[in-house]
Amino acid sequence: MAAVHAELVQLARELVAGGRDAQGGPSFAQHSVLSFVARNPGCRATDISDAFGVNRSTVSRQLRGCTDGGWVRADSAPVRSGRPLYLTAQGVAVLAAADRRRFDDVRARVDGWSPAEIAQFALILRRFRDGPLAGLEVPEVPEVPEASAIPVIPGVPGVPGVPATAGDDAHA
Repeated sequence: MAAVHAELVQLARELVAGGRDAQGGPSFAQHSVLSFVARNPGCRATDISDAFGVNRSTVSRQLRGCTDGGWVRADSAPVRSGRPLYLTAQGVAVLAAADRRRFDDVRARVDGWSPAEIAQFALILRRFRDGPLAGLEVPEVPEVPEASAIPVIPGVPGVPGVPATAGDDAHA
């Protein structure tokens, strides 16, 4: 267990403490905010705060960086209800570029893995993330065909052949 914990801590540090990437893209926290706004146009800072389980001041700091960068715009609205948030065209482009870089990094890390290993890794991560659930049976990993035969699921920027489920958050 100590080895698993150590690896998770190191991975979290790499993801969160990394700050902006070398190309000037969003930090991990800003990326999470941009992704949420992209999936929920017109959301408010309180919606983000509730979804992420963080203090509104934390969200406000990240939003300030996103609006200063020209990535998010806040429409006028009564202050009491909060301002509806939308990605700008630049925000859409920045998010897409950041996603490409992050997915390329994942692809590089699993380079040389078989499709079966990648599918099994995704299932293990899902199982770990979901935690212990009563009556949960983890399916055996089926034999996976060659990578070229694995269908890419349209609209899901995840692992080819691994179905998405409700509640998936590929950007956060």
